[in-house]
Amino acid sequence: MDFLLNPYYLQILMFIIINAILGISIYLTLSTGQLSLGNAGFMSIGAYVSAILTLKAGVPLYVAVPIGGAAACLMAAVIGIPTTRLRGIYLAIATLGFGEVVRVIILNLGITNGALGLSGIPSMSVMLSKGLTSLGLAAGIGGISVRQLGSISVILILALILGFLVFFALRLSTSRLGRAFAAIKADEHAAEVSGIDTRYYKLLAFFMGAFVAGIAGGLAAHVTFYIGPKDFAYHRAVEILLFAVLGGSDVVWGPLLGSVILTLLPEVLRFATEYREMIYGGILVVMMAFRPQGLISEDTLRFWQRKLTARPLASKQEELPRRATK
Repeated sequence: MDFLLNPYYLQILMFIIINAILGISIYLTLSTGQLSLGNAGFMSIGAYVSAILTLKAGVPLYVAVPIGGAAACLMAAVIGIPTTRLRGIYLAIATLGFGEVVRVIILNLGITNGALGLSGIPSMSVMLSKGLTSLGLAAGIGGISVRQLGSISVILILALILGFLVFFALRLSTSRLGRAFAAIKADEHAAEVSGIDTRYYKLLAFFMGAFVAGIAGGLAAHVTFYIGPKDFAYHRAVEILLFAVLGGSDVVWGPLLGSVILTLLPEVLRFATEYREMIYGGILVVMMAFRPQGLISEDTLRFWQRKLTARPLASKQEELPRRATK
C-alpha cells in the first residue's frame, strides 16, 4: 500500500491525467484535419492566467482555472480567425510561431516574472489537505496520511474532469457536429460544396481545443506549484502533437494512449537518460514506417469489437444443437 501511495508515483499519475487532457485538446483540433502546434501556447496562457489570478488577486482556484481556459479560448480567436484558410504544414508553422510569440511575451512581462517564472502557486493538494484537516481528518484514515489523502483527492478530481472530456468527445463523434468535423477532415472541399460551413466548424474545433489546453495548463500550474517559460517551449508543442501521432488521431482513445505512453517512457528510460531522445526518434521512425495511423484506429476498435462479441455468439451456437438432442 505504501508503495502505491508513494508521493512520486501519485505525482506521475497526476501528470498522466493532465497529459491525457492535453491529448483530448489536440484530438479536438485534429478532428477537422487542422494540424496545430499552438496547444502549448494555449496551455501556457491558461497556466499563467490561473496562477496570476490565485497568486496576486486571491481568486479561488476553482474559479481561476476555468477563467484560464476562457482566456486561452479568447486568444485562439486572435490566431484562429486569420489562419482558418491555412492548411497542413502552413497552419502548423503559423501556430508554432504563435506559441513562440506567447512565450517571448511571457519572458518580457513583469507580472509573469520573466525567465524566473512564477513560484509558490497555490497547490490543489495542499488546499484539499487543509480542507480534510478542518473536517477532523488531520490524523488521516486507515493508515493513509492527510497529505496522501489530499493527493488522492486531486487525482480523483483530475480523473473526473478527464472522464467528462472523454464522454464529451465520444458524444461529439456521433453527433451532427462530429459528422461535420469528420466530413471536413476527409475532404474539406467536398464538405464545402455539400453545404457545410467549413470556416465555422474549423474555428469551433480550434476554440474547443484551445479551451481544453488552457484548462490543462491551469491544472498543471496548481499541481506543480511552479511554471516558467521553458515549460511551454517548442518541445512541449511537439510532445502534445506526438500524443496523437503515436496513439492515433482517428478516435479519442488514440491520444489518450499516446499521452500515457509518452508520460511513462521518460520514467522507464531513466537508466538511459543520454539515449532517451535517440530512443524516442527510433520509436517514431518505426511508427511512421509500419503504422502511420497510430496504435489505435477505427479498424483496431472494430477488430476488437468483433473478437470480443464473436466468442459469446459462437458459444451460443454450439449450445443450440446440444439442447436439441436433449
